[in-house]
Amino acid sequence: MTASAERWREALAAWAIPDEILSRATRSPWELPVGRFAARADDAVAHPSGWSHDRAGSGLQAGGSILDVGAGAGAASLPHVARVGRHGLVTAVDSSPAMLEAFAAAADGRVQHAEVVGAWPGMAATVDVHDVVVAHHVAYNVADLEPFVIALTSHARGCVVVELPPRHPMSWANPLWEQFWDLRRPTSPTADDFVDVVRDTGVRDLVVYRWSRRDPDNTPLDERVSLVAQRLCLPVDREPEVRQALESMPPANRREVVTVAWAGRA
Repeated sequence: MTASAERWREALAAWAIPDEILSRATRSPWELPVGRFAARADDAVAHPSGWSHDRAGSGLQAGGSILDVGAGAGAASLPHVARVGRHGLVTAVDSSPAMLEAFAAAADGRVQHAEVVGAWPGMAATVDVHDVVVAHHVAYNVADLEPFVIALTSHARGCVVVELPPRHPMSWANPLWEQFWDLRRPTSPTADDFVDVVRDTGVRDLVVYRWSRRDPDNTPLDERVSLVAQRLCLPVDREPEVRQALESMPPANRREVVTVAWAGRA
């Protein structure tokens, strides 16, 4: 393991929820709302834009193929269906069967598609090479980043395109952890740390682009309050306090993101 990969793993481990807090949770803080991911995918298909989309699209043509790692409901890959056409192939990899069901429902009748349940790169050997590989907003879930990146590179004929926020996606909630649990959360790893790991794997033609994307959060406040309380390991009876805190920090309509792209080696 490279020094950069070891730093990434140690920094990410610091984000673990302490056992004394986790043991008091009445709901799993890790449960993902499939409907919210599906809505994001629908919005991405309706408004395909951004540097990540353009970079991946430049490596695709009619009948081409795209592999979406950590696909969720397909926000990174389904916007390219119009380019690859009905004879193209989109393969989604995700550890959540429910997410892949949402992806398949959106892809049906529009493109050839395949779903693979599992965590990358553990099942990478079962997945074919594709023209383009994308992995959006999944990097901060990966502790052993070096083999993850190497497997992305080996499965792309053309390019790999990874999108991630500049900081951990739960960084915005750091003040809430301090407010409700007197818990100071980490400030690393960052997108710069991710780039260091990618560079140290020896990739070619590495490009890093920092930008912001339109990201309106249309989630009803009640639903958002419930989700945030769940993530904070708080019971339902603390939700009024969470609501008050969220009302003082309304969601932004744009999201800062970093696109990291490099050449594949397949």
